[in-house]
Amino acid sequence: MGDGRGEGERRAFRVGCDEAGKGPVLGPMVAAAVRADPAALPEGIDDSKRLAPARREEIAAALRDDDAVAVGVAVVPPSRIDAPETDMNSLTVAAHAEAVAAAARDGDAVVADAGDVDEARFGRRVASDVGDAGVEVSVRAEHGGDESYALVGAASVVAKVERDARVAAIAEEYAEYGPVGSGYPSDGTTRKFLREYVGETGELPDCARASWSTCDDVLAAAAQSSLDQF
Repeated sequence: MGDGRGEGERRAFRVGCDEAGKGPVLGPMVAAAVRADPAALPEGIDDSKRLAPARREEIAAALRDDDAVAVGVAVVPPSRIDAPETDMNSLTVAAHAEAVAAAARDGDAVVADAGDVDEARFGRRVASDVGDAGVEVSVRAEHGGDESYALVGAASVVAKVERDARVAAIAEEYAEYGPVGSGYPSDGTTRKFLREYVGETGELPDCARASWSTCDDVLAAAAQSSLDQF
């Protein structure tokens, strides 16, 4: 996990932040922030997608159990994602800011995985929202931050584990309609779950992001099927 930066610069950051679940059609988006001495983080931290689920859970548990580590988590439910007055960029900023405000202290330097094509703009927006929450921090946002900074990697692990737990709870709640899969639109299991649920109930489940095109497609297919049967 190296990016060519000096070790001193890398250790100047005290907080890392990242999110999981920005693109799924099911379940919430989750942001997490981790405040720690980067040198004291567990071994083997990396972008959460590169780690086995069991290892992610071990790392997340170790971070939460360490008194020298502060963890902040923000959960954005489907109902908030679907609200017409907002958008995913703004929600990602808000989620990062909420997580950072829960973990950071005044004067902390924060490094975040950029959730905007403009890294500097994303950092400014997160810092501003954290300041509005009563904590003054500086924020540097970079694309691929979870691969370059152990603190961001740690945050990505916490966010992914929390998101996975939420999806597991959804799977249990809706078990009668079949497995829900990963929740991503590209997952055939997820699409089948939505078709089964809509076919049985005539509506989308509360865990779905109704504003996603995948949901439009499922509803349209169900409506066409009803017309064909008629």
